[in-house]
Amino acid sequence: MEEAAVLGMIQHLKSLHIVCPDSQRLTMGLQIKMLKEMLDFMREFKIEERSRLKYLMADLVELAQDVMDSQSRFTLWDLTDDIEMTKIRMINFGADEKNVGDEEEAEEVVVGLEENVKQLLDRAIFKKSYALEIFCIKGMTGIGKTTLARQVYKAGACQFQRHAWVCCSSDTSNKEILMKLIQQMVVGYERDPPLEEMDNRSLLRMLCQHLQDMSYFIVLDNIPKEMGLDYIFEGLPYRGQGSRLLLISRFLITTAGINYTYEMKALDSDKSWKLFLKTINKFTSDEIKLSKELERKGKEMLKKCGGLPIAIIDVARKKAKQRLSGMEWEQLFDSIDLSESLKALEPMYHELENDMKPHFMHFSFFKENAIMRERKLKQIWAANGLDNPIMREIKLDYITVTREFVNSSILKIVKQHYSQMSCHLNPLLHTISIKKAEEKMGFEILRSNGYSRPSQNARHRVIQCGRDRFNHLTNENSKELISLIFHGGGSYLDDTSSSYWESFELLKILDMEDFGVKTISEKIGALTKLRYLGLRNNYIQAIPSSLVDLENLKVFDIALNFMVEVPNIIWQMGNLRHLHISDVIFRKPLKVDALRKLKTLTYISIYDLTYEVAGSERKYKIQTLGIEEVDENSDVGKLFASLAKISKFSNLYLRGFRFRSMPCLDEIGVIKGLEVLKLDGRIGRLPSADDLPQEIEYIALINTCLDEDPMPILEKLTFLSKLKLQNAYTGREMVIHCGGFPRLDALCINELWNLRKIQDENATWKLKKLEINNCPHLETLPEQIRRMAKLLKFKMVTTKHIATKIRNSGLTSKIVEEDIYP
Repeated sequence: MEEAAVLGMIQHLKSLHIVCPDSQRLTMGLQIKMLKEMLDFMREFKIEERSRLKYLMADLVELAQDVMDSQSRFTLWDLTDDIEMTKIRMINFGADEKNVGDEEEAEEVVVGLEENVKQLLDRAIFKKSYALEIFCIKGMTGIGKTTLARQVYKAGACQFQRHAWVCCSSDTSNKEILMKLIQQMVVGYERDPPLEEMDNRSLLRMLCQHLQDMSYFIVLDNIPKEMGLDYIFEGLPYRGQGSRLLLISRFLITTAGINYTYEMKALDSDKSWKLFLKTINKFTSDEIKLSKELERKGKEMLKKCGGLPIAIIDVARKKAKQRLSGMEWEQLFDSIDLSESLKALEPMYHELENDMKPHFMHFSFFKENAIMRERKLKQIWAANGLDNPIMREIKLDYITVTREFVNSSILKIVKQHYSQMSCHLNPLLHTISIKKAEEKMGFEILRSNGYSRPSQNARHRVIQCGRDRFNHLTNENSKELISLIFHGGGSYLDDTSSSYWESFELLKILDMEDFGVKTISEKIGALTKLRYLGLRNNYIQAIPSSLVDLENLKVFDIALNFMVEVPNIIWQMGNLRHLHISDVIFRKPLKVDALRKLKTLTYISIYDLTYEVAGSERKYKIQTLGIEEVDENSDVGKLFASLAKISKFSNLYLRGFRFRSMPCLDEIGVIKGLEVLKLDGRIGRLPSADDLPQEIEYIALINTCLDEDPMPILEKLTFLSKLKLQNAYTGREMVIHCGGFPRLDALCINELWNLRKIQDENATWKLKKLEINNCPHLETLPEQIRRMAKLLKFKMVTTKHIATKIRNSGLTSKIVEEDIYP
């Protein structure tokens, strides 16, 4: 039936193609081509398979109808993604271990969601609005998204004339969603004809007609990544009754029209403990009284759950059974079994694209609960060959890879700096990354207790050093190693013989960040395959000259070592692309002209760099430059003139020298393509708006201690979207004028110790995120905050008195995500 429908469309278009005007011939040819491909795809399925996939088949036929109806090739290109996603869902049909249905909910143990429920109800669901508003709840598997949504639904659904809850899975079709919505919300439907016999468009019309002039509240739970929602939205009346659509997914939903996405957070230690005790009490009915020491021991055990409710509840159930069997509390907290929780989370790995799975496995290189810098992640991936041409062909660059992990709730952003960010991986997902890396890429962990020995097949090795002296062993089974990472204490390497490094012939990654290393062996120069050398945050005083032999080294990170002497070798390292340093002593100044292939150089003293750019600007690759020790004697004008000649240069960080002031930056405007500017250090005044780069998108002013209000200058920058002010201004009042900051969406104000008033003349109306921390005299907020329709997130850390005053003012009562502390 579906095959015949598509075949009929093709025949109809072919008959029109013969007589159509030349202007339509290209579009119609594309339509016929797309329909033929869909027909061929349908024919691959056997009769019994088509019956099993009947609802997804109906979606594909509907898309075929959309193709035939399209009058533009641009629209056809948009439909291509929907068609491909539907095909993927048909191919993977039944892959889920559990096909989620509208099953009866189990009685839930709920802890720590009361404030979230109230906030979502008051500021989203019950908010006064006459249009349909769409909200999302996003978070990793097991974090409590559905639990939160159920609490909101229970409290809010009765306020609407119609309401429905539909559970989805990767197999759920648009047709099934439409049928379930009609079954729950269309009162008195006689089922003639049966919904199963109606096509998608008829179902859509029916739903729209019955909801017209009605208020409704719909929850779509467990939305998979592949599901396109635009089609469902078309069947929902948009204006009139202030209806609500709540979407629940672990994936970021980017469909147009979404008003706000609430990101679920893991439970803190106290809430985790409370949930644990409440769950045990549910099963044992005990009145639990524990000593402070036992409570401390129990909380320490629960850290392994990473604040994830699914894991805490699972552990509590097991402990309740052990308790009922007579086990004492002291023994209960000695061990923890997370096998069931890990099994529940493992689909997060399996659902990744094949090209993403190796990236996920490399999280095993980091410590548990580490804050991972995106820049380091990208460099580690690249060093291990995950930047091959095949990946470039499918347009999977490294910003996209990291963002994809964030968008799918695998990584959580803990700090954002314009395009770069720092992320955290839940401990349970970290355990899965180790497990998969051991299974698939020859990963192993050796510990300093001496009981673990190197395996013969190891290609990636983490050495964890504790207080015990590490048994160096011999370098047997090390010839195939590609990655070597050290965690723990650095005394392990101080007495290591130089011969230790001689067998790592294939090593590409050597990372000793935070390891406490004091000296680096000259023998490291023998590691000629090395691409990444991480020595950040150690006690190293000198870099051996043998590093000049690392002809394949692309990343060298020796930042946060105090006063490191660097020999005159950097300019000879022709493949070096990223150099991260700070507080270094160069025997001779570096010449930018000799570093044409560098993309990143941070931070180097302005007096250690000769920056006259010679020759063609196209020879220079540098995009990011960090300069430190800038003072009033520094010739920044000459620096800016040189950087202006480099076509791709976009990020400049300037750090002052101790208590001296930086010079005037009036000539910085010559760097036309500058997008990011970070100033850290005292400065007398800012350049005028006309003298700043006009394309700048992010500015951070840190410790600048300006006497004059910077806002009248910064508000005139047309493309500025993010602004951070930290100890940047010493005055009492800031004024933002009408029409200022036309594109600003994030404003962070920290440590303005004298600030008492922010006057906003209805200027920052596009602001989405506002953060104010440690401004102890700022007792009021601008009245205009009430009218900032796009302001979704407000965070403030202040005194208890001011926090109470701000809450009572009601100025932030309409902001969906408000976090005022204390």
